[in-house]
Amino acid sequence: MSTSETSQFVRLRVELVLEVGDADAVTRAALGRISDDADMPAEERAHAEAAVTEDTAEALAYLVDPFDLVSEVPGVELAQASWSSEPVDYDPDSPDWDIDEDDAEEDDEEDVRG
Repeated sequence: MSTSETSQFVRLRVELVLEVGDADAVTRAALGRISDDADMPAEERAHAEAAVTEDTAEALAYLVDPFDLVSEVPGVELAQASWSSEPVDYDPDSPDWDIDEDDAEEDDEEDVRG
């Protein structure tokens, strides 16, 4: 396939596991971000404030913005983004947390197709 025939869109997958050492600080930061958003309707603001107060993972979702990750990368424009957060039981020594696990599954699928 030549360069002109390839898609100009690239799906970039990023998975992060964060250790929250100060949940109150995360919640305060999220509440600050929400209060600074002058365009957010009052009803949505009330819902967002309740959500980040009840759930640290939700607070992180308000603080981590995919646009911030790529906004200064030359030659690219964010076309679409979605993200979510959830509490997890993390054990870095467990084989279930192999960072290359998804890549290995994709390689296996390619071997079967190829």
